[in-house]
Amino acid sequence: MMKKIIVLVLVAVLSACTKNSEPIEVAPSELHNSIDKVVEIMIHDIFSPPVASRIFAYPNVAAYEIIALQNEQYNSLVGQVRDLTAIPEPDSTKAVNYQLAALIAHIDLSRKLIFSEEKLTPLRDSLYTSWEAMNKIEFEASKEYGLLVSDHIGSWMNEDNYNQTRTMPKFTVEIEDVSRWQPTPPAYMEGIEPHWNKIRPFVIKSADQFKPEPPPPFSMEKGSEFYNEVKEVYDISNEITEKGDESEEVAIARFWDCNPYVSVTRGHLMFATKKITPGAHWIGIVKIAAKQTESNFDDTVFAYTKTSMAIADAFISCWDEKYRSNLIRPETLINKHFDDSWQPVLQTPPFPEYTSGHSVVSGAAATALTDIFGENFAFADDTELAYGLPIRSFASFNQAADEAAISRMYGGIHYRKAVDIGVKQGRDLGKFFIENLNMKNEEKLAVN
Repeated sequence: MMKKIIVLVLVAVLSACTKNSEPIEVAPSELHNSIDKVVEIMIHDIFSPPVASRIFAYPNVAAYEIIALQNEQYNSLVGQVRDLTAIPEPDSTKAVNYQLAALIAHIDLSRKLIFSEEKLTPLRDSLYTSWEAMNKIEFEASKEYGLLVSDHIGSWMNEDNYNQTRTMPKFTVEIEDVSRWQPTPPAYMEGIEPHWNKIRPFVIKSADQFKPEPPPPFSMEKGSEFYNEVKEVYDISNEITEKGDESEEVAIARFWDCNPYVSVTRGHLMFATKKITPGAHWIGIVKIAAKQTESNFDDTVFAYTKTSMAIADAFISCWDEKYRSNLIRPETLINKHFDDSWQPVLQTPPFPEYTSGHSVVSGAAATALTDIFGENFAFADDTELAYGLPIRSFASFNQAADEAAISRMYGGIHYRKAVDIGVKQGRDLGKFFIENLNMKNEEKLAVN
């Protein structure tokens, strides 16, 4: 009887050991879920659109560099992305799971970039527990390596001038110049991130590399080009709002609003509604495309990385122009010259008008996504469902970008020139981006 018990115990122990030595499989859904959680926390922490773009890019780069080490179809970003040095090599004597290490690095660096890092800790700890139960040796080796890479990319990240811009002077409003941007109602917030052009880009050569043509000369003389631009915003707004909430133009404006902080005033009470940034909307589209194509983990990391870096560089380019031209918003001029009670469909965001951030970012993101997933990639965009807005369908990424751009005119917060020139600025940047960033190893792809 005793021998039988011993045999049964040995069988149970061997079974447990075998179970705990199975390779850990990391699904793309775990990366999607992690990014979704980071987005949720970013909404809570109210990051501005430019800062949010930085939060997306660096964790993706960390994950991608690990993937590129073991997947011959992908090239390292070293020598292609500004000032990036090679990540440490893993210990060859340890059982490192590269996908697992990549996700661990992504989560760890994300925690360093958000304010409420404790809100990401439960997800991280839950994943750690499940992975450790699957294969403790592999988990520990992968965790050690993932955190090492996170520190390496974090050190590179900390040299991008972000910390220095935190101590630079606030933006000075030029009240005496009637063409310059003025804070807008209801919160009259100061201009955000006036020094964002000093942030180190990823791929573009400089913040002003894609400096757009200047806006029309300021003139409120009836019939002037600029006057006509202001009047067009006013006329379109009146036309579409007369149709009510059923207006397609109003629906488009609201779908692409993506204002992380909307001030709401009710009597003496003022509060804020919070939602995703425009960059986060396009990151959501990356998820939709990756899931629709059933992309594996490595390909999903690639898609997020390429798109998020394009978005980050687009914000640097756009903000460079915003604080150079420093152009006044339609709301200020319409209230002064046409109708003092007029309000735009969307709340005017707190920074200068030209060029349209949505237009530049959407142009760049759509160009990157088209390069990844192809032309005429039809998809249903459910990114805004969480905010009570219905799904919108698009025949391509470029069609979505065009709609995102014109939505800013429908919303009453941009002139046509800022939209048209802005989306061109983004596409020109995106074209340079994909032509100067060789992430895929074409030779290896051809062999496979």
